[in-house]
Amino acid sequence: MELLSNLVMGFGIALSPFTLLLAVFGCFIGTIIGALPGLGPSNGVAILIPLTFSMGLDATSALVLMTAVYYGAMYGGRISSILLNIPGDEPALMTTLDGYPMAKAGRAGDALVISGVASFTGAFLATVGLMLLAPLLAGVAFLFGPAEYFALYLLAFATLGGMASNNQAKAAIASCIGLGIAMIGVDNNSGLPRLTGGNLHLFDGIDFLVAIVGLFAISEVFFFIESHGKNTSIGVKLGKVRVPWKDLWHTRWTQLRASLVGFVAGILPGAGASLGSFMAYMSEKSIAGEKGGFGTGVAKGVAAPEAGNNAAAGGALVPMLTLGVPGSGTTAVLLALLMTLNITPGPTLFTDQPEVVWGLIASLLIANVVLLLINVPMVRVFVHILSVPPWILLPGVTMISFVGIFSLSGSYFDLLLMVAFGALGYVLRKIDVPTVPIILGILLGGNMEDALRRAMVLSDGDWTYLFSSGISIGLWAVAVIGFVAPMFLRNVLKKPQRVTD
Repeated sequence: MELLSNLVMGFGIALSPFTLLLAVFGCFIGTIIGALPGLGPSNGVAILIPLTFSMGLDATSALVLMTAVYYGAMYGGRISSILLNIPGDEPALMTTLDGYPMAKAGRAGDALVISGVASFTGAFLATVGLMLLAPLLAGVAFLFGPAEYFALYLLAFATLGGMASNNQAKAAIASCIGLGIAMIGVDNNSGLPRLTGGNLHLFDGIDFLVAIVGLFAISEVFFFIESHGKNTSIGVKLGKVRVPWKDLWHTRWTQLRASLVGFVAGILPGAGASLGSFMAYMSEKSIAGEKGGFGTGVAKGVAAPEAGNNAAAGGALVPMLTLGVPGSGTTAVLLALLMTLNITPGPTLFTDQPEVVWGLIASLLIANVVLLLINVPMVRVFVHILSVPPWILLPGVTMISFVGIFSLSGSYFDLLLMVAFGALGYVLRKIDVPTVPIILGILLGGNMEDALRRAMVLSDGDWTYLFSSGISIGLWAVAVIGFVAPMFLRNVLKKPQRVTD
């Protein structure tokens, strides 16, 4: 009964006309962002966060808009995967394996509808799982002390950093860069400036939104300048769009199994939607066997990865809301939004600010329905929008970034800092150093330092206190495994070859 009353409260917040309008707008924009090859949900959310502040939105409205963009981007990734054999983002990669062959066989419309319904199933079941599991996990988190939180933050760096790069050393370097940036500013305990170089603008530290927009959005603009806009307009052909009821019925169990697999993968810190998509596809392929025809353009091969990656996206919200640890790169950006709105994710979030949590969950359910409604009948509209050349889209991205950041603080120094982070992001991406661990370091560095300090005060400087409980020992063990395991798993989980002409 408590669950239902909380859900009613959430719908009471999320069903206002203005909030519904934001959800529809976020779903529409998010689908376009997800469909554009290379942009992806992380960049999309990072670009639009400043817009929420320039619009003067309150906390709930901003969350509704950004989560609608997040879910929309997860939906949109499938469009270019199916029509162009180019995934809109990494989680949509597996969809190319059967989606593109279906399109070549003249069934592009069927593939888009099947993938849209599968995305709805995965995201809807993941949101239900979030409703049921998150309050329980939040209760467990009350057992955490400073030693356990320090180990938990370490786990986030080890797993998210490990999965974000093909090189563990580069991931570790990126984490250290992020932690170093988090230390800039006046030390709360000693009152002394750290790493400021005497610059007064840095005494308050670096706003993580400035870093996020620079590393994600501005660096993307630099890549566009480098390519001289050669990634030109997308010419696509879409045949007749109808609802393939027979295929939808045939894939019903595939969608349910893939949703479960994806949700579990999403809960694991660092696993993200890419692993959820891969595991869902491979598990269905193993169940179907050779006779299943996976890789030749079958409906199950489209439904499984789409249900898996959308379920993983919902699952990644569980550790973010209950523990304050993002489960993926996009939820790391969403975590920054929460912290900017003075909302502290963690076990007390469900008791201190239930209206935010349940308003968010209700808006996720609403956004999911909206996405199903606009993605099936309006898919032809999105295909036409994808024909807009990048030399029109990218200047818009630049304008939104500058206006949004300036509206936050009115500081020209922040604009210069944003461009500097953009240059840093461009260089790091050129040398294959992941930027997600840097964001994680900036976001969690202060909390991690506080946890370590409190642990040392409680133990009178005894570092063995960090391993003093079963929970902390378990987290340390999983952190080590999470950092080392990708080195061995990459040979198994390597990206399959795309289907080509």
